[in-house]
Amino acid sequence: MDIYLILIVILAALAAADLIIGVSNDAVNFLNSAIGAKAGSFKTIMTVAALGIILGATFSSGMMEVARKGIFHPQYFYFSEIMMIFMAVMLTDIILLDTFNTYGMPTSTTVSIVFELLGAAVAIALFKIGSESGENLSHYINSGKALMIISGILLSVVVSFFSGAIIQFISRSFFSFDFKKKMKYWGAIWGGIAITAITYFILIKGLKGSAYAGNIMAEIGDMYRGSVLTEAVTLKQWVKDYGIEIILASFVGWTVILQLLYIIFKIDIMRVIVLTGTFALAMAFAGNDLVNFIGVPLAAVASYQDFITQAAADASITPDNFLMNGIGGKVPTPIVYLILAGLIMVVTLWTSKKAKSVIKTSLNLSRQDEGEEKFGASPIARSLVRSSIDISNTIEKITPAPIQAFFNRKFDQTNYKREMALLGDEAPAFDMVRASVNLVVASIVISIATSYKLPLSTTYVTFMVAMGTSLADRAWGRESAVFRITGVLSVILGWFFTAMSAFIVAFLVATFLHYTGFIGVGIMVLIVLYLVYKSNKTHKRNTSKEDKSHKHHKELITEGVIASCNNNISETLTEITIAINKIFDGLIKEDRKILKEANKEVIALNLEAKTLKKKMPRTIEKLQKEDIETGHFYVQVLDYLREMAHSLTFISQPSYEHVENKHKSLTPEQIEDLQNLEKEMVSIIKEVTDVIVNNSYDQEHAILEHQQRIMLLIPQLRKNQVKRIKNEQASTKASLLYFSIIHESKNLLLHMINLLKSHRDFMAGQK
Repeated sequence: MDIYLILIVILAALAAADLIIGVSNDAVNFLNSAIGAKAGSFKTIMTVAALGIILGATFSSGMMEVARKGIFHPQYFYFSEIMMIFMAVMLTDIILLDTFNTYGMPTSTTVSIVFELLGAAVAIALFKIGSESGENLSHYINSGKALMIISGILLSVVVSFFSGAIIQFISRSFFSFDFKKKMKYWGAIWGGIAITAITYFILIKGLKGSAYAGNIMAEIGDMYRGSVLTEAVTLKQWVKDYGIEIILASFVGWTVILQLLYIIFKIDIMRVIVLTGTFALAMAFAGNDLVNFIGVPLAAVASYQDFITQAAADASITPDNFLMNGIGGKVPTPIVYLILAGLIMVVTLWTSKKAKSVIKTSLNLSRQDEGEEKFGASPIARSLVRSSIDISNTIEKITPAPIQAFFNRKFDQTNYKREMALLGDEAPAFDMVRASVNLVVASIVISIATSYKLPLSTTYVTFMVAMGTSLADRAWGRESAVFRITGVLSVILGWFFTAMSAFIVAFLVATFLHYTGFIGVGIMVLIVLYLVYKSNKTHKRNTSKEDKSHKHHKELITEGVIASCNNNISETLTEITIAINKIFDGLIKEDRKILKEANKEVIALNLEAKTLKKKMPRTIEKLQKEDIETGHFYVQVLDYLREMAHSLTFISQPSYEHVENKHKSLTPEQIEDLQNLEKEMVSIIKEVTDVIVNNSYDQEHAILEHQQRIMLLIPQLRKNQVKRIKNEQASTKASLLYFSIIHESKNLLLHMINLLKSHRDFMAGQK
């Protein structure tokens, strides 16, 4: 079989994988607002988005956007070179986007593909320059386009954030958080404005490149020749010529329709706006963004067909001397490919767990309520918060009291928070006003930029609009602002990392393929498969932690504080028992793999204990009034639980390092001592766990006696080791490790007994 035909098959498989990975990341663009505001059931939102994706994919012209825009000049590259460029791009794109998906970070699929093409093309161009005289890099690369894209990114980030903040502030000042009262009179007008903006967005962004839409408008032109339209026109030209008329007609039409629907059927106008905007963004996403992913492989198919045709007519043509003049223009996509791509996107949308992780990141940074934050605090964020507070205080001093009272009344969230508290876990991350502003502002910004041919990323626009609206909505309070700002800065830095890493990795992959040829393609495919496998394991591990946290929260809601507390403690103690067994087993056998696994489990235990401590205020809030007097015992329980995890860390980490560094083995006498200690520790932890699970505190006296026996054992173990040192029967490193283990075992034991007593007092107060 022709080796280049095999490359085409590989590229087709990579295209399918890239579509899956791409929609997993870009789903946040069109699902964030609807899911955040709970504009409908999950099935309803997904169905609306799926319809938008299918329609957008079907109407897409399938052009290889980035090649047509001239990131590089394909006519100066040979067929063999262009195939390696495309292969490097697709391999890099899967690695890069899958990494972002794994850690739940939204990024731009468009920017990644552009800079991958740029990086791969620069690598191959440099080899050509080295072997061909008289040419420079600008002959092959259009660097001006790359700089234009970067400037567009920076501009769109700033404009989107401040546009979202300003329009949300105005909208909230009008509607307030008790907006339902005003929907009766102003809902239809607001809906008319919003859906008009979304309609215009669909016309100039969602359908602007559609060959089918162009044909439709041409037929309309033929039908109305001599009337309003005097000649066949494209949709783009029609929108440009009749933009004002379209806007006015849409506004009047949608306002009337929505008012009638509200009067007759009592429909929720805000819900209609959000679902319509979700459909529009999903349609634009499929029609313009994801087409880039199938554009590169389809350009490779077009290149292959061009080469085969020319080589059949001229035997002197080879892959190494055939210049690719035929793909510099448009590369149309057959309808079957578009439908297949749309179906892959829809299936991924419904099934991808990584898509949910990316959406969760965006929602956590924009949610109205406070709670556990994913990101920590950074010096930059702290500085920005301090400066913002100073500016706010200054403005407050010079603002007249009546104006302050007006805005405080409009932004008063008392009733809103009361309603959200009643909803519990069913409460949305933010309300419909913010969701509608998110979609409308994003649509307007993207529409304006598209009409002026300014490059931007829909990911950057939708994310920054959401951050701007959350800031204006006072979602970033004193308790959460520093964490939210750190999160936003992390995501933005990730975007720039996307461009740099896309260029560098594609450059390196193209260089590798240049030297290794087809063998290198096989190697890179295997590397990509391995990296995707590893990332899926990482994501599964991270998701399992979140599922466990969600399970604890669900227990707290359904079973109450007491049952949740008992379950958390018993599970943690069981995990500590398992970890102790692994640590001692791995140390005695000198098995670094067992110790490494145990060390990871201990780190996870510390994180769980830390998470329980962070959630402590919310747990205490759910205590009954009569339990408040004993609530402080629950705080003590969590403190001792965390101290136990810390003590375990100081056992696992030195043990792992001792074996990892290949220090001298423990002596048989040391091993025997530690085995006795392990047996006693595991036994008493199980006894404490049984008491907590069964609430059988009549066994407490027996446990305390057991503790005393272990406390007497520990000094004896120390004496044994001192004698061995005196007799020069133990190495220095092994002795230090031995003393560290028995000391931290003693600390762990003391903290556990204190935990038992605090839990006893806590439970006594519940009777």
